[in-house]
Amino acid sequence: MKEVTVLELKKMIDDQADFQLIDVREEHEFENANLGGELIPLGTIVDQADRLDRTKPVIIYCRSGARSAAAVRELESRFGFTNLANLKGGILAWSKEVDPRIHVS
Repeated sequence: MKEVTVLELKKMIDDQADFQLIDVREEHEFENANLGGELIPLGTIVDQADRLDRTKPVIIYCRSGARSAAAVRELESRFGFTNLANLKGGILAWSKEVDPRIHVS
């Protein structure tokens, strides 16, 4: 499984790269703090796989990287995605390494 670090994601954002950012946390977590991605909770990701773009990189994240890693594995095995990457360390790593103003509970 491909992974992207928070510093690599920050560079992609700063460079205005063409990619899709998906948050697989629950709605209340997303409302508390997010990175501006699209919310598709893990429990619905398989049913909403058609929302993922197959023509550009798709970065999937959660709180710590565990749920997003599970989502990447499931989507790759079920649907043959080859353009997915897990955000290593999730939004917790983003808060620690990129933007400490992001408070994750």
